[in-house]
Amino acid sequence: MSLNKSLLFALFGLLATVGLNGAERVRFDNYRLYKANAENAVQLAVLKQLEGSSDSILFLDGVHLVGADVQMVVAPHKVPDVLEILGKAEIKYELQSKDFQKSLDEIDEKVAPKGRASSDYNWAQYYELDDTYSWMVSLAKMYPHVVTLIEGGKTYQGRSILGVKISKSLSEKPGVLLEAGIHAREWIAPAAATFIINQLLTSNLDSVKDLADNYNWYVFPHANPDGYVYTHTTNRMWRKTRTPYGSCFGADPNRNWDFHWNEVGASSDPCSDTYAGPSAFSEIETLSLSNYIASIKDKIQLYVSFHSYSQYLLYPYGHTSDLPDNVKDFQQVFNASIAAVSQRYNTKYTGGNIYDAIYPAAGASIDWAYGTQDVRMTFCYELRPSSNSILTGFKLPAEQIIPASEEVLDSITAMVGEVKKLGYFD
Repeated sequence: MSLNKSLLFALFGLLATVGLNGAERVRFDNYRLYKANAENAVQLAVLKQLEGSSDSILFLDGVHLVGADVQMVVAPHKVPDVLEILGKAEIKYELQSKDFQKSLDEIDEKVAPKGRASSDYNWAQYYELDDTYSWMVSLAKMYPHVVTLIEGGKTYQGRSILGVKISKSLSEKPGVLLEAGIHAREWIAPAAATFIINQLLTSNLDSVKDLADNYNWYVFPHANPDGYVYTHTTNRMWRKTRTPYGSCFGADPNRNWDFHWNEVGASSDPCSDTYAGPSAFSEIETLSLSNYIASIKDKIQLYVSFHSYSQYLLYPYGHTSDLPDNVKDFQQVFNASIAAVSQRYNTKYTGGNIYDAIYPAAGASIDWAYGTQDVRMTFCYELRPSSNSILTGFKLPAEQIIPASEEVLDSITAMVGEVKKLGYFD
C-alpha cells in the first residue's frame, strides 16, 4: 500500500523512539576466531551441538555440511572448553585471529553521522536505518510521479518495512522485486539496493535507462529493520530478527518462509543464528512481507534477493538437490549474469542451485517466491567480499560500496535482458 501522511507521521515517530534503550555495545575484545572443519557426520554433530550452546560462542557460518569450513568466534573464558571438545572429537581447526575485535576495528566501514542524510545521501559510507528511510521519503517528494512509497510489512518492534516502487510509465510494465538486508549484519546488501534505486532514477546510461523506463521496480532495502538497527546500536554481528524466545532473541528470517520450512539447513534452537522460528512465518517481518508480495505476485516476474558474502549467484532450491523444472533457463540467465558481473572489475562470482552451490537451506525467500507465488525467475546474490575474506566478511570497507554495487547492477542489467529474451516478461 502507498504510505499516506498519517502513516508517515507514525513511521517517523517510531524512528525517533524505538530501540533507544541505552544498551551497551557488544565487543569482542580478545575473542578468538577459529576455522574448523568436520570431516565426518560425527564431527559435524559435535559442531552442531556447539552452535547455540552458549552466547560466548558465535558461529559466523551455518553448520550444515561435512567438509565445509566453519568460522566461530569464542570468548576468552570459553577457549579451553571449546578446544577440548574439538580435540576429543579430532576436529581440525586453525586460529584465524587472537583478537576478533581488533580485526573488526581495522576495517573502516564509515557510518554517516546520524540525521544528515536526506540532502547528501551517498555511497561513500553506510547509513543507519532512519537516515535511509528519510532519503527514501525525500525521493517520493522529488519524483512524485515516478516514486511511490510502499510498505512491505511491519517488524516485531513496530517499524515499517519501507520500500519504493519506481515506475516511469503510466501503463503497467513487467515487474522486478528486489529485497535486501534480511540478514541484519550484511550491510552491503541494503547499500547496494539503495545504489540501484538511485541509478534507476538518475543514470544517463542507456542500459540503465532501459531498466527504469521499461520495468516497474519494487525495492525493499531493509527486510529486517529491527535487526539492522541492533547492528548499529548493540551488536555489529547480529543476523536475526529481535523477537524474544525465552532467554534468546530472534529467528533467522531467511529460514522462516513457508516453503519446506525447517526441513534442512536450519536449527530448532532459539539461540542458534539459523533458528527457523517456532513455525513458518512466525516472524511478523516475513509474514507481513510475504502478504505484500502475494498481493502483487501477478505484477512481478523476477525476484532478486541481496545478501553477503562470498560472491555467489544462487537460484532454487535450498531444501533439495532436485532442480527447478525450468533449470535450463536458470542456467542461461545465471551464465549471462556472472559473465556481466566480472566485466568492470574482474570480480569472480560462482554459484548455482542453493543446495549444491553452498549448502542445504530450507525456508528462504527466493524458494518461497518461486515455489508458491509462481514467480518463475528468482535469484539470490551473495555480494562482496569473496568466501576467502575471513576477517573482512560482513564488514565490507565503505570504499567498496560503489564498486560492489556497480558490478551487481551490471549483472542485473544482463539478468533482466536474458529473462526478457526467454519470454518471462511477456
